[in-house]
Amino acid sequence: MSGNHSEVNPSNGHELVLDRAAAASASPAEANLPPLAPLIDAHVHLDTYKEHETQALLGSLKDAGVAAVIGVSMDLVSSQANLRLAQAWPGQVYPAFGFHPEQPLPADREIDALFGWMAEHADDMVAVGEVGLPYYSRLEAAEAGLPWDNGPYEALLERFVRFARDHDKPIVLHAVYEDADTACDLLEKHGVSRAHFHWFKGSADTVRRMADRGYYVSFTPDIAYEAEIQELARRYPASQVMTETDGPWPFEGPFAGQMTHPRMTAEVASVWSSLRDVPLPEARALLHANACRFYGLLR
Repeated sequence: MSGNHSEVNPSNGHELVLDRAAAASASPAEANLPPLAPLIDAHVHLDTYKEHETQALLGSLKDAGVAAVIGVSMDLVSSQANLRLAQAWPGQVYPAFGFHPEQPLPADREIDALFGWMAEHADDMVAVGEVGLPYYSRLEAAEAGLPWDNGPYEALLERFVRFARDHDKPIVLHAVYEDADTACDLLEKHGVSRAHFHWFKGSADTVRRMADRGYYVSFTPDIAYEAEIQELARRYPASQVMTETDGPWPFEGPFAGQMTHPRMTAEVASVWSSLRDVPLPEARALLHANACRFYGLLR
């Protein structure tokens, strides 16, 4: 697979204010290295932290060397909350609107209300998300011997894919293992090429299919200790990867007991650079450029 490390300038009009604070603490031995690019947390659930945690987290981004975060949503109320955060923290929070699939489906009128609101606020969103298919809920139902109908979830995902196509938006997907193939089918059916599979896990064949179609994946802090994720990081095209936290989801290993914070993307970038044998300054610049390009943020 491609190991291309070139950077492409995005063309969308969203403004992103860069920060070089991450390089300020460099040791004398590192003084001659290029300054470290800031990072982007390409997938975080800002509205599900406690309010004081959210405010403290966002207020500390600059000092943490994080330029911006993509705030993904769980439902209509969550989407509205993320819009308010984006308005309060311009240039740092970029919202994505959608419905997380690992929860019971709402009534049709609630789904219609979500899509109606998204259409009204299409100019405020950088992506459709988080949307996808309920792999873990379906697995739990099967283990408990309970019936499961995946059809309504697939129909809802297809509606989100069509929305992304009609409004020319990227789409952020929760679709792992065999669900990723269903998602790929829908993306191809509707001609949607800007897809971000967050925290992805899946077969080698699916990985090849996604990479060949130009879809992006992002790595969470578990890249530091999960062999499956490390293997994906070694194989996936370098021009199609990003950093994320999926906060406030907690992590193990060196992050055990810590509140998940976008600053953890620095460790994600460091581990990825080691796995790919790419110098850290180059790796961070690449990961930053990838996220800017995918989400249409000005660098």
